[in-house]
Amino acid sequence: MDVRALARDEREELADLVATLSVGEWNQPSLCASWRVREVVAHVLAYGQLTPRRAAAQLAQGQFLEAINATGVAKYSSSTPERLAGLIRLNLQPIGLTAGFGGRVALVEAMIHQQDIRRPLGLPRSIPPRRLHVALSFTRYAPLIRGAWGTRGVRLEASDLAWAHGTGPIVTGPGESLLMAMAGRPAALDDLSGPGKPRLARLLTQRYE
Repeated sequence: MDVRALARDEREELADLVATLSVGEWNQPSLCASWRVREVVAHVLAYGQLTPRRAAAQLAQGQFLEAINATGVAKYSSSTPERLAGLIRLNLQPIGLTAGFGGRVALVEAMIHQQDIRRPLGLPRSIPPRRLHVALSFTRYAPLIRGAWGTRGVRLEASDLAWAHGTGPIVTGPGESLLMAMAGRPAALDDLSGPGKPRLARLLTQRYE
Protein backbone atom coordinates (compact mmCIF):
# COMPACT_ATOMS: atom_id res chain seq x y z
CA MET A 1 0.00 0.00 0.00
CA ASP A 2 1.37 3.41 -0.98
CA VAL A 3 0.66 5.42 2.16
CA ARG A 4 2.47 8.45 0.74
CA ALA A 5 -0.09 8.52 -2.07
CA LEU A 6 -2.89 8.42 0.51
CA ALA A 7 -1.25 11.33 2.32
CA ARG A 8 -0.98 13.32 -0.89
CA ASP A 9 -4.66 12.70 -1.61
CA GLU A 10 -5.58 13.85 1.88
CA ARG A 11 -3.54 17.04 1.55
CA GLU A 12 -5.05 17.75 -1.84
CA GLU A 13 -8.56 17.44 -0.41
CA LEU A 14 -7.55 19.79 2.39
CA ALA A 15 -6.32 22.31 -0.20
CA ASP A 16 -9.61 21.99 -2.08
CA LEU A 17 -11.50 22.71 1.14
CA VAL A 18 -9.34 25.69 2.08
CA ALA A 19 -9.80 27.25 -1.36
CA THR A 20 -13.58 27.36 -0.84
CA LEU A 21 -13.60 29.02 2.60
CA SER A 22 -15.12 32.44 3.06
CA VAL A 23 -13.58 35.18 5.20
CA GLY A 24 -16.10 34.38 7.92
CA GLU A 25 -15.26 30.68 7.89
CA TRP A 26 -11.54 31.48 7.84
CA ASN A 27 -11.90 33.23 11.18
CA GLN A 28 -14.17 30.68 12.88
CA PRO A 29 -12.89 28.72 15.91
CA SER A 30 -11.63 25.22 15.15
CA LEU A 31 -11.59 22.18 17.40
CA CYS A 32 -7.99 23.06 18.32
CA ALA A 33 -8.02 25.14 21.49
CA SER A 34 -7.25 28.84 20.82
CA TRP A 35 -6.80 28.28 17.08
CA ARG A 36 -9.13 29.59 14.41
CA VAL A 37 -9.45 27.81 11.09
CA ARG A 38 -6.68 29.99 9.64
CA GLU A 39 -4.23 28.96 12.38
CA VAL A 40 -4.96 25.27 11.83
CA VAL A 41 -4.25 25.55 8.12
CA ALA A 42 -1.09 27.57 8.82
CA HIS A 43 0.08 24.88 11.23
CA VAL A 44 -0.48 22.05 8.73
CA LEU A 45 1.53 23.91 6.11
CA ALA A 46 4.38 24.88 8.45
CA TYR A 47 4.62 21.44 10.06
CA GLY A 48 4.70 19.82 6.64
CA GLN A 49 7.84 21.84 5.83
CA LEU A 50 9.66 21.06 9.09
CA THR A 51 12.68 18.83 8.57
CA PRO A 52 14.40 16.88 11.37
CA ARG A 53 17.49 19.08 10.97
CA ARG A 54 15.49 22.29 11.28
CA ALA A 55 13.56 20.98 14.25
CA ALA A 56 16.78 19.89 15.97
CA ALA A 57 18.34 23.31 15.36
CA GLN A 58 15.36 25.10 16.88
CA LEU A 59 15.30 22.74 19.85
CA ALA A 60 19.03 23.35 20.34
CA GLN A 61 18.29 27.07 20.50
CA GLY A 62 16.00 26.45 23.45
CA GLN A 63 12.69 26.42 21.58
CA PHE A 64 10.14 23.84 22.64
CA LEU A 65 7.58 22.18 20.39
CA GLU A 66 4.94 24.74 21.34
CA ALA A 67 7.25 27.59 20.33
CA ILE A 68 8.14 25.90 17.04
CA ASN A 69 4.42 25.47 16.35
CA ALA A 70 3.77 29.12 17.18
CA THR A 71 6.53 30.27 14.83
CA GLY A 72 5.08 28.30 11.94
CA VAL A 73 1.55 29.49 12.62
CA ALA A 74 2.66 33.11 12.80
CA LYS A 75 4.45 32.77 9.47
CA TYR A 76 1.34 31.81 7.52
CA SER A 77 -1.81 32.63 9.49
CA SER A 78 -2.18 36.14 8.04
CA SER A 79 -2.34 34.75 4.49
CA THR A 80 -5.53 34.30 2.49
CA PRO A 81 -7.25 30.94 1.98
CA GLU A 82 -6.35 31.05 -1.70
CA ARG A 83 -2.63 31.53 -1.00
CA LEU A 84 -2.44 28.78 1.59
CA ALA A 85 -4.43 26.40 -0.61
CA GLY A 86 -1.87 27.01 -3.34
CA LEU A 87 1.05 26.46 -0.98
CA ILE A 88 -0.44 23.20 0.28
CA ARG A 89 -0.73 21.99 -3.33
CA LEU A 90 2.96 22.79 -3.78
CA ASN A 91 3.77 20.66 -0.73
CA LEU A 92 1.64 17.55 -1.25
CA GLN A 93 4.57 15.13 -1.01
CA PRO A 94 5.35 14.21 2.62
CA ILE A 95 8.84 15.42 3.56
CA GLY A 96 10.77 15.97 6.75
CA LEU A 97 8.99 14.99 9.95
CA THR A 98 5.72 14.20 8.17
CA ALA A 99 7.44 11.59 6.00
CA GLY A 100 7.90 9.50 9.12
CA PHE A 101 6.44 5.99 9.29
CA GLY A 102 6.11 5.79 5.53
CA GLY A 103 4.07 8.99 5.27
CA ARG A 104 1.60 8.03 8.00
CA VAL A 105 2.46 11.13 10.01
CA ALA A 106 1.48 13.32 7.06
CA LEU A 107 -1.74 11.37 6.49
CA VAL A 108 -2.91 11.55 10.11
CA GLU A 109 -1.83 15.17 10.56
CA ALA A 110 -3.80 16.33 7.51
CA MET A 111 -6.83 14.14 8.25
CA ILE A 112 -7.29 15.13 11.88
CA HIS A 113 -6.77 18.81 11.20
CA GLN A 114 -9.11 18.75 8.22
CA GLN A 115 -11.78 17.43 10.57
CA ASP A 116 -10.80 20.09 13.13
CA ILE A 117 -11.93 22.56 10.47
CA ARG A 118 -14.90 20.74 8.99
CA ARG A 119 -16.71 19.84 12.20
CA PRO A 120 -17.18 23.37 13.58
CA LEU A 121 -18.10 24.66 10.12
CA GLY A 122 -20.72 21.94 9.60
CA LEU A 123 -18.95 20.57 6.52
CA PRO A 124 -18.97 16.77 6.86
CA ARG A 125 -17.36 14.50 4.30
CA SER A 126 -17.01 10.82 3.56
CA ILE A 127 -13.38 9.78 4.07
CA PRO A 128 -12.28 6.94 1.74
CA PRO A 129 -12.31 3.73 3.85
CA ARG A 130 -8.77 2.62 3.02
CA ARG A 131 -7.37 6.01 3.95
CA LEU A 132 -9.36 6.10 7.17
CA HIS A 133 -8.37 2.56 8.14
CA VAL A 134 -4.65 3.39 7.84
CA ALA A 135 -5.13 6.57 9.86
CA LEU A 136 -7.04 4.79 12.61
CA SER A 137 -4.44 2.05 12.97
CA PHE A 138 -1.50 4.47 13.09
CA THR A 139 -3.18 6.95 15.45
CA ARG A 140 -3.20 4.29 18.16
CA TYR A 141 0.57 4.65 18.56
CA ALA A 142 1.43 7.84 16.69
CA PRO A 143 4.00 10.01 18.48
CA LEU A 144 2.41 12.99 20.29
CA ILE A 145 -1.08 11.45 19.91
CA ARG A 146 -0.88 7.96 21.47
CA GLY A 147 -4.53 7.29 20.82
CA ALA A 148 -4.43 3.82 22.36
CA TRP A 149 -3.32 5.29 25.68
CA GLY A 150 -5.85 8.11 25.50
CA THR A 151 -8.69 5.61 25.04
CA ARG A 152 -7.37 2.85 27.33
CA GLY A 153 -9.85 0.57 29.02
CA VAL A 154 -12.48 0.65 26.28
CA ARG A 155 -12.92 -1.22 23.02
CA LEU A 156 -13.40 0.99 19.99
CA GLU A 157 -15.44 -0.52 17.16
CA ALA A 158 -16.08 1.29 13.89
CA SER A 159 -19.63 1.01 12.58
CA ASP A 160 -18.77 1.83 8.97
CA LEU A 161 -15.62 -0.19 8.29
CA ALA A 162 -13.83 -3.27 9.60
CA TRP A 163 -11.70 -1.77 12.36
CA ALA A 164 -11.58 -2.25 16.12
CA HIS A 165 -9.08 -1.78 18.92
CA GLY A 166 -8.79 -2.26 22.65
CA THR A 167 -10.41 -4.25 25.42
CA GLY A 168 -13.17 -3.29 27.82
CA PRO A 169 -16.68 -1.91 27.45
CA ILE A 170 -17.50 -1.13 23.84
CA VAL A 171 -17.66 2.30 22.24
CA THR A 172 -19.03 2.24 18.71
CA GLY A 173 -19.54 4.83 16.01
CA PRO A 174 -18.22 6.08 12.66
CA GLY A 175 -14.50 5.58 12.06
CA GLU A 176 -13.96 9.31 11.71
CA SER A 177 -15.46 9.90 15.15
CA LEU A 178 -13.26 7.22 16.70
CA LEU A 179 -10.23 8.84 15.06
CA MET A 180 -11.11 12.22 16.53
CA ALA A 181 -11.72 10.67 19.95
CA MET A 182 -8.25 9.09 19.87
CA ALA A 183 -6.92 12.52 18.91
CA GLY A 184 -8.48 13.91 22.09
CA ARG A 185 -11.42 15.78 20.57
CA PRO A 186 -14.45 15.63 22.96
CA ALA A 187 -16.73 16.84 20.14
CA ALA A 188 -16.56 13.32 18.71
CA LEU A 189 -18.46 11.92 21.70
CA ASP A 190 -21.77 13.12 20.26
CA ASP A 191 -21.43 10.54 17.46
CA LEU A 192 -20.49 7.60 19.70
CA SER A 193 -22.49 5.18 21.80
CA GLY A 194 -22.09 2.07 23.91
CA PRO A 195 -21.40 1.10 27.52
CA GLY A 196 -17.81 2.39 27.33
CA LYS A 197 -18.81 5.95 26.39
CA PRO A 198 -18.85 7.32 29.99
CA ARG A 199 -15.31 6.07 30.59
CA LEU A 200 -14.14 7.49 27.26
CA ALA A 201 -15.70 10.85 28.16
CA ARG A 202 -13.77 10.89 31.45
CA LEU A 203 -10.54 10.06 29.65
CA LEU A 204 -11.01 12.90 27.18
CA THR A 205 -11.81 15.32 30.01
CA GLN A 206 -8.70 14.28 31.95
CA ARG A 207 -6.58 14.84 28.86
CA TYR A 208 -7.23 18.58 29.06
CA GLU A 209 -6.91 18.94 32.85
